Amino acid sequence: MSHTTDHRTYEHAEPLFAHWALTDPRGPEHETVRARIIEVCLPLAEHIARKYSGRGEPFDDLLQTARLGLVMAVDRYDVTTGSPFLGFAVPTIMGEVRRHFRDHLWPLHVPRREKELQGRVRASTEALSRQLHRAPTAHEIAAALAVPVTDVARTLVAANAFQTRSLDTPARDANGDPGMTVAETVGAEDPHFRLTEETVTMAPLLARLSAQDQQLLIWRFYDTLTQGEIAQRLGVSQMSVSRKLATLLGGLRADADAEPVSVA
Repeated sequence: MSHTTDHRTYEHAEPLFAHWALTDPRGPEHETVRARIIEVCLPLAEHIARKYSGRGEPFDDLLQTARLGLVMAVDRYDVTTGSPFLGFAVPTIMGEVRRHFRDHLWPLHVPRREKELQGRVRASTEALSRQLHRAPTAHEIAAALAVPVTDVARTLVAANAFQTRSLDTPARDANGDPGMTVAETVGAEDPHFRLTEETVTMAPLLARLSAQDQQLLIWRFYDTLTQGEIAQRLGVSQMSVSRKLATLLGGLRADADAEPVSVA
């Protein structure tokens, strides 16, 4: 009896799934066909793993994660729907690889919500940049995603935790050539360090402001609109905007000075 080699690839794996669906789940043929399907589709997992290589994770870890996603796709796919296996498997495998990055590659602890929103913010930023022919503001990104602008701001800050550099990494000079290490360039107190303390103090105070006052501060200090541009949006004079900002900032400064210091 002649042996016929099965030349099916993952692009045309549906007949194998149809065969598998007809086997007895408790019989040996069921596992044999399942193993054959996974074997045929393994190149798809490798292809997707290579797509994400070079982003800070060992390729072997990406390949293992992609193969796990492939097995999940094989076990969940329903051939009776009539949809191609490839269209179901690719997002399933890519989802597992992306989850791997989200859960393992952030050197600093970042809440899961910020990690998930970071991908949406990045995609929205790219889309809005093409549409507007400039970098979008945080307010525009928030509007496109239908989320509070404060969530977008936190996510943009959290994105800085995605990659860190060793202090032994050579810094680049003005010509782009390696020079001193990062550690050697850190010899004085960061003049902006106090901003971190001030941010921690101001966050609850800003949350107490009305929505209108918060919007005014976002326009001025986050979207970097001029007082004249804000005045045009509100239909008031620039002097009115200036006085309002002065009153807001003065009140926040007074509240910050009166804020009790918590003792751990």
